[in-house]
Amino acid sequence: MSKQDVSHYENPSIDGSLEKGIAPDAANLELEGHVPFTAAEDKALIRKIDLKILPWVSLLYLLAFLDRANVGNAKLQGLLKSLHMSNTDYNVGLAVFFVSYAFFEVPSNMLLKRLKPHVWLCIITVLFGVCATLMGVTFNRDSFISCRWFLGVFEAGLFPGVQFYLASWYKRNEFGLRSAIFFSAATAAGAFGGLLAAGIAKMNGVGGLGGWAWIFILEGLVTVIFGVLSWWMIPDFPSDARFLSERERKQVLYRLTQDSQNQNVREAFHIKRVWEAFADIKTVILMLMYGGCLCPLYAFSLFLPSILNSLGYDAIQSQLHTVPVYVLACFCTVVGGFAMDRTGNRTLYVMGFSLVGIVGYAILRAQHSNPRLSYAATFLAACGIYPLIPGILSLTSQNVGPTLRRGIVLGLVISWGNLQGVVSSNVYLATESKKGYPTGHTTVLVYLILVFVTAFILRLYLQWENKQRAQGKRDYRLENKTQHEIEMLGDKHPRFVYSL
Repeated sequence: MSKQDVSHYENPSIDGSLEKGIAPDAANLELEGHVPFTAAEDKALIRKIDLKILPWVSLLYLLAFLDRANVGNAKLQGLLKSLHMSNTDYNVGLAVFFVSYAFFEVPSNMLLKRLKPHVWLCIITVLFGVCATLMGVTFNRDSFISCRWFLGVFEAGLFPGVQFYLASWYKRNEFGLRSAIFFSAATAAGAFGGLLAAGIAKMNGVGGLGGWAWIFILEGLVTVIFGVLSWWMIPDFPSDARFLSERERKQVLYRLTQDSQNQNVREAFHIKRVWEAFADIKTVILMLMYGGCLCPLYAFSLFLPSILNSLGYDAIQSQLHTVPVYVLACFCTVVGGFAMDRTGNRTLYVMGFSLVGIVGYAILRAQHSNPRLSYAATFLAACGIYPLIPGILSLTSQNVGPTLRRGIVLGLVISWGNLQGVVSSNVYLATESKKGYPTGHTTVLVYLILVFVTAFILRLYLQWENKQRAQGKRDYRLENKTQHEIEMLGDKHPRFVYSL
């Protein structure tokens, strides 16, 4: 295999940038005669795209996370008593959401590729908004659990769908920060959720409904309204974006082509790619790592009001005290995403943030008798958990290829992570509230330690593998291969450099 043959393959550097890609496809024909933008023009274009896309999709995720997690606020306002439910019934209701969410994630992604983004995101947002609203008129255990199941079904397509959507607009070294901004909406949902719940709870008795019911109804109706508006507010893909001029559309395609996102070889589904994904040690490590942060994430978002209530705050105070915790977490998530994009050292940041979370939960586990210290520990816990999500997903997307294998691995990682919500739903036991929820805090602590360990192992492995490639010890993979087979190697190509 000559050096010239190898040079056609994409060669990602540590920061995610690319050298020359493979042969041009149909997208390149649209760029004929295009004059690339200057640096200033390009920066202005990205700012224009950011302002058009990021606020709206972040708002949709804020509403989705609000509808998902407001059940914790509703519990404090008498949900269980009104529906004659036990704490076990409540935990079952939390768990079934994550089962349906994980199960329908991959089918939802397949549908997204058949429908335009504005159509798909509009439909699912309206549907999970309706489910959230109906939770306010549930009348027993079964109806509550049914609503939670269907809420998971319809919310399943939003997070992975928006990740796929953003990737069609941004270069890979720009994606991490945008993903972090998008995910920071989850922390904003926590802050708004506490404020809204405290205010809406005062409607207790209005229309013969409890305050908990109005939390579901009003927040769900807002979601439905914004879901309908999404039909007009969300642009589809760069090639037909009406808010851009013809030259701007070509520049977006040109940027993606330079980043090789428009030059990935199209391949039909083959079971071989599934086995390759399962056989890759990175897949296992990334699944363990992402699962390690998803259980703490869901446990924190679902039970923070209950944790604060156990520290001696009443229901309204508990709702309000969640607000500053989530504000700081939002700041850390965005700053963390920016830093990870700039430095490219995502594994180090994942290890660092997980340590912050470990310290927070260690304090919660040991100092329940000290409410002020325990409350301070919730700030550490939030700042240690939330920035992990975009960091780990960026690690996954940057270090797996080609396209089909990357999609399979992302599906496995995200689905496995969301299944951990079943665990998080059942470890904060009401019978342990006066003891400070030792089982819940210990479980989350173990999961965060798993994140730190797996991030450390992954970093060592990627460093070792990059060294092997630099020494030419993976060049044998190019022997007796056609150009197409070389392109299909993806991250197994000896010139592919893993991002740390």
